[in-house]
Amino acid sequence: MAASAVLDLVRELIARPSVTPEDLDCQQLIARRLAPLGFESETIARGGVTNLWARRGDSGPLVVFAGHTDVVPPGPREKWDSDPFVPTERDGYLYGRGAADMKSSIASFIVACEEFAAAHPRHEGSIALLLTSDEEGPAADGTVIVCDELKRRGVQLDYCIVGEPTSGEKLGDTCKNGRRGSLSGRLAVKGVQGHVAYPHLARNPIHLLAPALTELVAQEWDQGNEYFPPTTFQVSNLNSGTGATNVVPGEAVALFNFRFSTASTPADLKARVHAILDRHGLDYDMDWEQGGEPFLTPRGSLTDALTRAISQETGITTELSTTGGTSDGRFIAKICPQVVEFGPINASIHKIDEWVEVNAIDPLKNIYRRTLEALVA
Repeated sequence: MAASAVLDLVRELIARPSVTPEDLDCQQLIARRLAPLGFESETIARGGVTNLWARRGDSGPLVVFAGHTDVVPPGPREKWDSDPFVPTERDGYLYGRGAADMKSSIASFIVACEEFAAAHPRHEGSIALLLTSDEEGPAADGTVIVCDELKRRGVQLDYCIVGEPTSGEKLGDTCKNGRRGSLSGRLAVKGVQGHVAYPHLARNPIHLLAPALTELVAQEWDQGNEYFPPTTFQVSNLNSGTGATNVVPGEAVALFNFRFSTASTPADLKARVHAILDRHGLDYDMDWEQGGEPFLTPRGSLTDALTRAISQETGITTELSTTGGTSDGRFIAKICPQVVEFGPINASIHKIDEWVEVNAIDPLKNIYRRTLEALVA
């Protein structure tokens, strides 16, 4: 396989401006590329979202590469040094929206499968790809519905590598063996509006909220565990007032978010928040929204295969981490016992002039191929 095969495919994918939830036939391009290898592909679409499930083989173990063909909007194009959808090489970097998140991973998946199938035409088990165009958006019609369908069919996934950009300073220094959950709240504290000169006739919700908020911020929610840092609580928005300096507001609204580990549950976090608010005697309304549950893959056959492949290819000892935001791994973990995320350096993702190191693209492909060899060769 030519050394430029992955780079050529990355370029072809970046050139398709597949801003979420658009796919712009990225997945059909991939399906056509996989067909000569014996992959059977199907499209599962809903709500304007395109999902691809492609599988080679019908026995276990089943190794799945998962990812997304959609990208975030590029932002003001005049701020880019080159067109975000014209892949451009400069000084050893390939620039374009999706270069790191995550079209280089997808291209590496494909070429790794091509090389592996050529070297091991009668390999054990099966290989599959699960791709969506709804990861950067609401994620309601993407990976989650494919996982539901696979569960309905009784398809058993054994290993899954999600191609999210996980590396920090160098390719291979970090992979994710889990992610924290996300729980958001909208707290509306009720007061009584009035004139600031007559505070005895008003009830200031900001003053009422402040002591409770101080206690919430100071809480130790848990201590984390071997794989997870402690759960964090952050206030993201605080709004109140009419804009006038002589009016006591009638309501104060706080938006906050928990990033929580497996050491806590959403039910426990909610109960503790309500207990603090009630103890301060607040009159309030609360709306909760859970963005994702935490998942964890302890050290085992998948992490061993991947970290060994990284070491063989780069000489780097990988750090297993659970930091960062949520990903589609949270859906896959419900039907697959071992899920790990690994991909290129994430320093430029979602930014102007997103990039990937050209010299890291083929090693990324080789790591994916070496991992396949360890699991199903």
